[in-house]
Amino acid sequence: MRRGKAIGWTLVLGLVAWALVGHGLVNYDTLYALVWGRDLADGRLPDYDVSLAPTPHPLATLAGAVLSVLGAQAAIDATLVLAFVFLGALGWVTYRLGEEWVNRAAGALAAAIVLTRRPVLDFGARAYVDVPYLALVLGALLVETRRRRAGAPVLCLLGVAGLIRPEAWLFSAAYLAWLWVGGVREPRLWALAAAAPLLWALGDLIVTGDPLHSLTGTRDTAQRLQRITGLDDVPGTVPRRLGEILREPVLFGAAGGGLLALAFLRARVALGAAAGFVAIVAFCVLAAAGLPILGRYLLAPAAILAVFCGAGAFGWAELPRGHPWRQRWAWFGAVTLVGLAAFVPAQIGRIDGLRDALRIQDAIQDDLHALTPRLQCTPVTVPNHRPVPLLALWLDVDPDRIAVAQEHRPRSGTYVVPSSARVARRYILDPRDVDPRISPPPAGFAPVGANASWRVFARCP
Repeated sequence: MRRGKAIGWTLVLGLVAWALVGHGLVNYDTLYALVWGRDLADGRLPDYDVSLAPTPHPLATLAGAVLSVLGAQAAIDATLVLAFVFLGALGWVTYRLGEEWVNRAAGALAAAIVLTRRPVLDFGARAYVDVPYLALVLGALLVETRRRRAGAPVLCLLGVAGLIRPEAWLFSAAYLAWLWVGGVREPRLWALAAAAPLLWALGDLIVTGDPLHSLTGTRDTAQRLQRITGLDDVPGTVPRRLGEILREPVLFGAAGGGLLALAFLRARVALGAAAGFVAIVAFCVLAAAGLPILGRYLLAPAAILAVFCGAGAFGWAELPRGHPWRQRWAWFGAVTLVGLAAFVPAQIGRIDGLRDALRIQDAIQDDLHALTPRLQCTPVTVPNHRPVPLLALWLDVDPDRIAVAQEHRPRSGTYVVPSSARVARRYILDPRDVDPRISPPPAGFAPVGANASWRVFARCP
């Protein structure tokens, strides 16, 4: 009964998320997971050394292999469906944590906060792996909340999450320490905790010959794109990025709610506070390792703060009548709710902006798809890296058959350019990964197709 209810609410909340944004668009990293999964399904090792390759996430690549049997476009569409299902799962597990740690009202508010933040919806609608990762980590927290020192079930969930993002390895290590302190010292639990990093390293070793390829490759890409890295930038970056995700009223409610809950509901919320601390430590470890400091790496502490905001608004109801802090907490909750209500118009505006951005980029991508029959000569040259994995899927070719104009000036093949500077601005991978000029086709290339977003030229041998 409980499992059916969880599935039902997951699907409902996923539909709500889809209704809020109206569109989905598979991001560059996940498209490469589909490309590499297709390679595995075809019996070939994926090529992780293509120009500006993203970090390979083992579970995402395996999922890509499974989805590849559907065909390129169907696999992309199925990925988007799964992306919204994972958004729904994230909303549901956030609600359940709030319910367990505080009460139903706190859980409902926390879920509403998470599913109405533009960055969360953005990452979810673009099928970033960070959303299913977060749902798994929060699911592990929920299992531990309901049965302390549950052991294997928690480590299994963290192990699956650890095949998506390496931060889960630190959660597993912290949980092992917690079990050790509690006298639980089974060897099989250590094996479960070690499985994800060992499998990840083994996969890198088989594909590239280097068990640390994911670390070194991600670090090299971060340097190439001039992304912020290093511990020195963490103190200034973390509060700003959390503020961008949650906004000021949620941070206010979380700060007060966290203090009040730890003071009066400590046994219930201590696990959440500890998990939030571990999530920040994991973020610092990534920064120290030279990996980029990105806002989506802070989704875990943001979700926990959303639950504490729910505690700030409704935790007072858990104190007995006559308690000296019940009324004071209720006043704080009222102030928090007023602040949240005051920011609703701004949140609606942010979500509307996301809808417009996804709609425009989706139309640009559809226009590119419409011209794929014109891309008959190879190599196909595109203006920047963003369309590379997408065209590799649609054309059923390796990514190295798709050249980038910034790096290659072709003498023959097909040359694709955006129809305007507006399209070029809207459809780039990274602001540092695009030449603001739209380079004309080389001499000898003749027009073979065009639409509202793209122009295609060809010179076939």
